[in-house]
Amino acid sequence: MENQPLKFLSRRAMLKLSAGSLAGSFGSSVIQAEDVADSKPTDFQIACMTLPYSQFPLKRALSGIKTAGFNFVAWGTTHRETIDGEKVPVMPIDASPKKAQELATKCRDLGLEPLMMFSTIYPEANNGLEGLTNRLKQAGAARIPQVLTFGHTQGGNRKLWIDRFKQLGPIARDNGVTLVVKQHGGSTGTGQACAEIIREVNDPGVRVNYDAGNVMDYLNVDPIPDIQKCADVVHSFCMKDHRNWPKDQDCGPGFGEIDHYRLLKPVAFTGRKIPLCCENIFAPLIPRPTNAEGVDRLARQVREFLETVVAGITLPNG
Repeated sequence: MENQPLKFLSRRAMLKLSAGSLAGSFGSSVIQAEDVADSKPTDFQIACMTLPYSQFPLKRALSGIKTAGFNFVAWGTTHRETIDGEKVPVMPIDASPKKAQELATKCRDLGLEPLMMFSTIYPEANNGLEGLTNRLKQAGAARIPQVLTFGHTQGGNRKLWIDRFKQLGPIARDNGVTLVVKQHGGSTGTGQACAEIIREVNDPGVRVNYDAGNVMDYLNVDPIPDIQKCADVVHSFCMKDHRNWPKDQDCGPGFGEIDHYRLLKPVAFTGRKIPLCCENIFAPLIPRPTNAEGVDRLARQVREFLETVVAGITLPNG
């Protein structure tokens, strides 16, 4: 039963059901009233991370993302500013909020609205609370709506995560930011596991980011039934596809085995803004481009694919 496609209810039918019956219909998923009361299409904001351009200077990454037709960008994580030089953080974790504000202004001057930044720190790290607090302040100053974090591949310390997220939630809200947590293997490697933590934290400042590629890659779990167990708390996506054949390999959306129509449909009518931040845009099997123009072409292809998917699933009868 779990592997069958989710059957979507009309708004009228949903409102007739109690929260208890909804929870029973969707297994461990808990659909909140605020998530089903509005049947307006989700405003999917398709962004490209600077991460695929990590071998090139940040300035070239930003110009390439704009050239590829994006209006939104996500920061992460480092860039090689000189040929064969060391990689430089997009935004150091201890940088002042003013530095983040300045970089955000540069992005907006290019016509790119920043939507998300990597925290580059695990929630359970010794300096996790302090580091994430400063990230939230950076994002607030830069008017970036989301900060992304995740656990290490062995999983996270659930009790510590909950304690820290309860402290970070109010800080996030005070700065106009949402802290989003994605899957990264181990005990926090599924959307269901992350959602259980976020529901226990019970703070609107902390939500789930969904990374279908990671779910399939690290745990070999089908992300389609998994997202149905956490859709009520998913507020953004790290867009990454995956193939198990002919080679076990991450790749860009549309190049892998994940059905993006089924992936995004559970959150297609939330009435919210949901960033779709492309973390991997590369084609499987063939070598990655050695020049930035090659990355530009892949970025454009992925954008066009996601625009097609979004246009289809947000139609009233899509």
